[in-house]
Amino acid sequence: MMDFLTPMTWADALAAKAERPEAVPVAGGTDVMVELNFRRRRPPALLDLTRVPELSAWGRDGDVLRVGAGVTYTRIIDELGGLLPGLAAAARTIGSPQIRNRGTLGGNLGSASPAGDGHPPLLAAGAVVELASVRGTREVPVVDFFTGPKRSVLAPDELIAAVLVASADGPEQFAKIGTRNAMVIAVSSFALALHPGRRSVGTGIGSAAPTPRRAAEAEQFAAAHLPWDGPEPLDPDLARRFGELVSAAAAPIDDVRGTAAYRRHSLSVLARRTLTWAWEELCG
Repeated sequence: MMDFLTPMTWADALAAKAERPEAVPVAGGTDVMVELNFRRRRPPALLDLTRVPELSAWGRDGDVLRVGAGVTYTRIIDELGGLLPGLAAAARTIGSPQIRNRGTLGGNLGSASPAGDGHPPLLAAGAVVELASVRGTREVPVVDFFTGPKRSVLAPDELIAAVLVASADGPEQFAKIGTRNAMVIAVSSFALALHPGRRSVGTGIGSAAPTPRRAAEAEQFAAAHLPWDGPEPLDPDLARRFGELVSAAAAPIDDVRGTAAYRRHSLSVLARRTLTWAWEELCG
């Protein structure tokens, strides 16, 4: 037997999670239902969040967007594509239209998979995850959110409320490698954000380490060597070195989707390509 909890308000959802911390939250169910169907997980209770209206809303406070955890990939593409182009680009690569209509940003974060497609763009953009419980609300930088494969800093009584992320102030790119073009888990993925106003670069690596991660040394290198005063064509040696530093930041493994060596090589290619595309976009 499995209990099915259906709160109608955010306060009720937090109260239910406090009372039943073992309850697994469900929004789109695109990850949870797979685990249930394959009997990889058998929780004593599910916490249905689809009836909580606050979770499906998004808004802005100046340049900062607050994207509710229940906002779907389709809505990210349709409604936020111009504000968060990197995240929208990643959302377009997720599953099928049916999956994108159901899957949510909060569910992607809650699963905490190293291969989650939404994670690298959030890392590149410097996003913050808003967590809530009956004890209160706290904000955790997404770079600190993941603690291991499918593990995060979420406390047993906490739920993901929203993601806080600045709207893009420069070009953003996302690319991934898979064993086919659609309906596939990434072998490796990479996101890039250029911030020309402050001459900085953001990165996000997916499916090539125990957790999604940034490539800090690559960010520093690109920020220091890009010809911000241009516009000038991107130096191929600069792009190649950037790719090498991104590859060095990964910690991949061999598995059924690809070898560690292939993941490192593919990341260097993805990093070089996305930097080139972003720079070409910036220079017009």
